[in-house]
Amino acid sequence: MKFVENRGWSPYLAGALAGIVMILSVWIAGKYFGASTTFVRSAGMIEKVFSAERVKKMDYFIKKTPKVEWQLMFVFGIFLGSLISSAISRNFKWQALPDMWERRFGRSKIKRGVTAFIGGIIAMFGARLAGG
Repeated sequence: MKFVENRGWSPYLAGALAGIVMILSVWIAGKYFGASTTFVRSAGMIEKVFSAERVKKMDYFIKKTPKVEWQLMFVFGIFLGSLISSAISRNFKWQALPDMWERRFGRSKIKRGVTAFIGGIIAMFGARLAGG
């Protein structure tokens, strides 16, 4: 694998490999990459622990029972793959606050939290709007 001055993979190589994995995923399994539904289903699985009857009555979960399936494993694989990649490229470090966030938003936990929350809402709205 080609590394760029110990700064990680070439974005062109990573993009090409992601494209190949996407093509193989659709070709072999008939599945597109997706992660937004995983968060909804994970919330349903967590809520099932506290109130299984309530989850069974929800319209969304009547169609799709919250359970562990390929998308949850895909999201777990993203985490595991990024951890392995950062360890191999020697870029891994425990860091509570990424340097980019500190430069842009300062050390204020409230400002970062509000920004991350709003960004999450926008991202999830867009993903759900697109059918994800």
